[in-house]
Amino acid sequence: MKKEVIIKKLAKEVKNKLNNECSGHDWWHVYRVWNLAKQIGRKEKADMYIVELTALLHDIADWKFYDGDETIGPKLARKILTSHNVPRNIIDHVCEIIATMSFKGADVKTKMKTLEGCVVQDADRLDAIGAIGIARAFAYGGHKGRTIYDPQRKPTLHKTKDAYFKNEGPTLNHFYEKLLLLKDRMNTKTAKELAIKRHKFMEKYLENFLEEWQEKLINNLSIS
Repeated sequence: MKKEVIIKKLAKEVKNKLNNECSGHDWWHVYRVWNLAKQIGRKEKADMYIVELTALLHDIADWKFYDGDETIGPKLARKILTSHNVPRNIIDHVCEIIATMSFKGADVKTKMKTLEGCVVQDADRLDAIGAIGIARAFAYGGHKGRTIYDPQRKPTLHKTKDAYFKNEGPTLNHFYEKLLLLKDRMNTKTAKELAIKRHKFMEKYLENFLEEWQEKLINNLSIS
């Protein structure tokens, strides 16, 4: 089966599975990551087949929704790719990226081993920042039943994946615990350039938010 046909069928399958998801990890998130990954991958001269397959399947079963089980996403991705007769070496590459690409805490390293992994991780992280990233953060916070902001609960730079997974802090803390860190953790030159505008938008948003909350400076919200 031609690669283009497999990608088209895979996109339809992922859309059908994630179309009604409401936490910010829906089909449109995947669609945006897919397009960003294609944009970055072409400029960085990555293997576009692996980039596209991975981008489409990167959130097929996110560990955050399966009690922190990091194996379920790669397992389901492998099953789907096998059903489309994708060669095993490509499946292994895609699944390795999916297993290691997600953010797991401020002090947890998630360095990618391949250029394709760097590209998809960057695309996913770009969709977590900027105007869309802000919308997704509050959608996920509402999905998890978290408060918007509590000035008495300070952000924490999590040292382990378990601590990050168990965090139940207000959504605004998430900006300091993850989103504002992502600009400096992009892998590729292309993504680093794209991240600047989105990062500045978040900084301005937080400034306005805290002014409306009658906080004078963003720095008043100190990291614990």
